[in-house]
Amino acid sequence: MTATDFSVDGMRVLVVGAARSGVAAARLLARRGAVTTLTDRKAAIPEATELTALGITLELGAHVVSSFEAADLIVMSPGVPLDVPEVVRARAAGVRIIGELELASRWLRGPIVAITGTKGKSTTTTLVGRMLAASGRHVLVGGNIGIPVSAQVDESTADTVHVIEASSFQLESTETFRPWIAALLNFSADHLDRHRDEAAYAAAKVRIFANQHARDWAVINADSAEAGRLSSNILPQVVRYAVEHTAEAEVHASRGFVWHRTSEGEVPLLPLAAVELAGRHMLSNVVAATAISHLAGARGDSLARGLHGFTGLEHVMEPAGTRGGVRFINDSKATNVDAAARSIESFDKVVAIVGGRYKGGDFSGLVPALRGHGRAVVAIGEARSMVRQALADVVPVEEADTLADAVRRAWDLAVPDGVVLLAPACASFDMFADYAERGRRFKEEVALIVKA
Repeated sequence: MTATDFSVDGMRVLVVGAARSGVAAARLLARRGAVTTLTDRKAAIPEATELTALGITLELGAHVVSSFEAADLIVMSPGVPLDVPEVVRARAAGVRIIGELELASRWLRGPIVAITGTKGKSTTTTLVGRMLAASGRHVLVGGNIGIPVSAQVDESTADTVHVIEASSFQLESTETFRPWIAALLNFSADHLDRHRDEAAYAAAKVRIFANQHARDWAVINADSAEAGRLSSNILPQVVRYAVEHTAEAEVHASRGFVWHRTSEGEVPLLPLAAVELAGRHMLSNVVAATAISHLAGARGDSLARGLHGFTGLEHVMEPAGTRGGVRFINDSKATNVDAAARSIESFDKVVAIVGGRYKGGDFSGLVPALRGHGRAVVAIGEARSMVRQALADVVPVEEADTLADAVRRAWDLAVPDGVVLLAPACASFDMFADYAERGRRFKEEVALIVKA
């Protein structure tokens, strides 16, 4: 089915979940002629007046079972699990269920570049968008980062490159989603509060390759054994990249450049001097973005121009201030153990603020990083006793009731020359609305210390 022959005109479509992606999907469906209902257990949403004016029926405060069973199609917002009882019953009754990404992708006209992985997705996606834009392409960046793909459909043309960050929550409900270039950056246990087990999480991730053809491309991290294992039987052409296992990769970083290994020798793509990001894992993201962008047609100095001035995303290895000899770093988006470990390894004399709502993984995975780079840990949130149990034999661990208290204790422990690093390895929902609010609150507390 192409972007021109998929139609919802006159269909009764129920959108489940009234967060950003669900609202965008409801708007898109209404514009495309669907009889659209948006449901959420929240009692109110700020877009209510606007959506009602578009003819969208709102069912807020509770799900109406009859609406699920009467729908011709159900579209899931990625934040809503597929196993909520109303959805399970609707599926059993034969109602078709897809996700917001699947819906939007059916109307996209230009090629899709999709990026997934346990960590590094947002940075890599942003860099690919910048590099392709610098090469003169019309680029729309969206998905799990920034703007939902449903909000970009009307801008899509045959010349548009859609650069999409794809989460496991989005990919698990895809049917026909087909990227021209699909990238798997890495894989480690995560989101086990949502997925049944690690195997289910992995199955969701590899759906990014499910509909690719032999002429499409897969970009795989040669430094990640798990990424290699998960991509071992895929159909598309494979390009591997690396910053460590460089002999196994077509695109790799060494000797001052990112190189492309070809049958005619090695071709320099990007001078490493252009990279303004700290940390080995951030360099890996740059190499991934270079490989993807080069495949998508970026040439010459457009790769370096895409990097120029990019010092990172908010809440990703973000410098938050300095007091005396102590640096403060906001990596609130390090919401799993592996990401937090990579963050800790990027600095020395680290006092790490770790904890929040546990979502799977083993905190002992932080031990090697802390042995080599850590000074202490301040544990917060619901998981703080688990953090203490896993790490107290490695570095001193203190507990804090609030983030404000954690920042102050971490500062005391970091004086005179350490790094206070927010790398929670957990979700934020026990204390904050999301990782962004947690990061903002961290920066506010740091600002009070810096200005004192």
